[in-house]
Amino acid sequence: MHKLFFAICLFYLLNPQHVVAKQDAARPRARDLGIQVGIFRPGPLNAITDVAGVRISHVTVKEGTSVNTGVTAIYPHTGSIYHERVPAAIHVGNGYGKLLGVTQVKELGELETPILLTCTLCVWRAADAMIEWLLEQPGMENVQSLNAVVGETNDGGLNDIRKRPIKPEHVRQALMTAKSGPVQEGSVGAGRG
Repeated sequence: MHKLFFAICLFYLLNPQHVVAKQDAARPRARDLGIQVGIFRPGPLNAITDVAGVRISHVTVKEGTSVNTGVTAIYPHTGSIYHERVPAAIHVGNGYGKLLGVTQVKELGELETPILLTCTLCVWRAADAMIEWLLEQPGMENVQSLNAVVGETNDGGLNDIRKRPIKPEHVRQALMTAKSGPVQEGSVGAGRG
């Protein structure tokens, strides 16, 4: 009996197809398993998009085995965020991370751009691409300054961050495809690496 158990365990450990198939299979969410996080009841999707108007998108960038990263865009509402700013606050839980736009949000208490998340060394590229895209939008012709809010996800363990693989087209795609409704979860967008 022990030999059979050992053989089965060895098969699963050494069989990469089993591991890949397991990773690709849908996993239950914590609430599906009866685990409750926090004291409030979730909305129908148990997602950030349960808040009316909130939209999100992920663009995942994978190139060979060395690039595993992406961009996540979060919109607080469906209108022009610059012209219809929303109250905002930021709490820094890791002062070592890269976070652009924090000073103005703390000073004014408002958000004027979507929020982007991306790999550590791509924060500045993502901010530049978002500002360029936002300034091209209708109604932004006279805007002189924008406070881009861009944070990092340090994916250096699974991604060659020195390649700085996030390009303006990745950021534009994330900004242009944000939607409400069910949210992709797992290894997508800024959470890829």
